[in-house]
Amino acid sequence: AVLVGPDGHGRSCTTPEQEDSRQLHRELQTAKRDRARVTNRIKGLLSNQGLVMDLKDDWLARLDTRKLWDGSRVGPALRARLAREWKKVELYTAQIAELEGLRKERVKAAADDGSRKVKQLFELKGIGLNSAWLYVMEFFGWRRFRNRRELASLAGLTPTPHQSGTIQWERGITKAGNRHVRSMAIEIAWGWLRFQPESALSKWYQRRFGGGGSRMRKIGIVALARKLLIELWRYLETGALPEGAVLKPELRY
Repeated sequence: AVLVGPDGHGRSCTTPEQEDSRQLHRELQTAKRDRARVTNRIKGLLSNQGLVMDLKDDWLARLDTRKLWDGSRVGPALRARLAREWKKVELYTAQIAELEGLRKERVKAAADDGSRKVKQLFELKGIGLNSAWLYVMEFFGWRRFRNRRELASLAGLTPTPHQSGTIQWERGITKAGNRHVRSMAIEIAWGWLRFQPESALSKWYQRRFGGGGSRMRKIGIVALARKLLIELWRYLETGALPEGAVLKPELRY
């Protein structure tokens, strides 16, 4: 939906259906965050006892065979607390698996415009299901962009030039847009270099920034993320592949 402001320009707004479609991936993100928080708590409790363990399914059984620095075992109260915390991890893991299964089914069915766009992005080599879903549901699926500058601005990927007298320099990107989209755009840009090396954008990056130091490459990856975001927008709008890009031979959900 588009609202028209007093200046005559259109502004995107979400419909109840579009807002509701975001709940799945937001719940998934929350479950992953909560699981990581509990996992870190478990690792902290173990670290306080001088223990470092790989938290696989059998780690509690292995814990019973471990000794502390003085030869003693983990106390029964701490052992019980760790077991309760692990039950939370198992609950979150089950929820994550359920939500990811629902997401896969929605993309496979492609019964609505948002899911069709997710599938279209996912067909590109180097674009994963997580990034395709986030891009569409948080950005491309409901906003209407008038030009590439507006697109980059809303993602928080526009440069901030500064001038004082005859001295000019860049102060980095604005970081004023959607932080989830911005961080995903950087992640996708790194993946694009790996999985789409023959694309025009990857070759441009290698010419401009590939031979520089780590700081230059980081600057370059933001520029690549901005250009790639625009190309992916055009791909969704027109179906035209980014120059030199290839599709996956088959989709594996």
